[in-house]
Amino acid sequence: MTPEIHLHVLASGSKGNAALIEGPGGIVLVDDGISRKALLTRADELGVDPGRIVGVILTHEHSDHVGGLSVFCNRFDGPLFATAGTAGARRYLTELPFVLVGHSDEFEVAGMRVRTFPTSHDVADPVGLRFSTEDDALGFCTDTGELGEEALDALAGTRILALESNHDERMLATGDYPAYLKARVGGPCGHLSNAQAAEALVCLVGEDTETVVAMHLSQENNRPSVCVRTLAEAMGAQVGADDEGRPEARTKDGRLTICCAAQDWPMSVW
Repeated sequence: MTPEIHLHVLASGSKGNAALIEGPGGIVLVDDGISRKALLTRADELGVDPGRIVGVILTHEHSDHVGGLSVFCNRFDGPLFATAGTAGARRYLTELPFVLVGHSDEFEVAGMRVRTFPTSHDVADPVGLRFSTEDDALGFCTDTGELGEEALDALAGTRILALESNHDERMLATGDYPAYLKARVGGPCGHLSNAQAAEALVCLVGEDTETVVAMHLSQENNRPSVCVRTLAEAMGAQVGADDEGRPEARTKDGRLTICCAAQDWPMSVW
């Protein structure tokens, strides 16, 4: 694939989420669960101009994905996309002028075709996203307890795959979370584990896939090193570290890189 779509993760985790998908016609903000100041600061750290944001897409209504949106929209007049369930789930969201999309829909923004697909989370009507041009594709899926057939189809073969790898199953089982929360996180409407993500990669990674970004890692029930090692084993990749000393893995032929997004430091995938 010819690189035309780029991923900039500003924050990923239970304390706040925001990602910028850069396409030929501008940038799309996916979720906004961080402050405007943090968004601008982290975008600047990556050398990305937030003034090029031409659209916003919400995956669901949890506060760590929408908490910063109202303030952001005070200085933004581009289209906001969400399902009817998401747009109507919180009072302050109902006051915003959303363009409603279905959970199995397609539309265009920033020079990219966006395909939505249903995810499995304990909210009204959540979605994952596939961004594509004629020559490039990016898959984006977090906050789901399982991947259905539609999700697997939409995420397959993208050049960049941003996929939830929330928790290590052993760490969750033996950790300090109360039983009800362990059941929620590990259940079909919770979050994908490292093992589930690794199993999915076997089906999703294709000849054009260059980078897998593990998303929404739990700070209590996961570690970047544990996550990368689990995903690497599924892909036959060798675990090492990037230039900043953070865990990452690469296949022996160098064609595939596996890394992790984080809560507190931004990252880009070109």
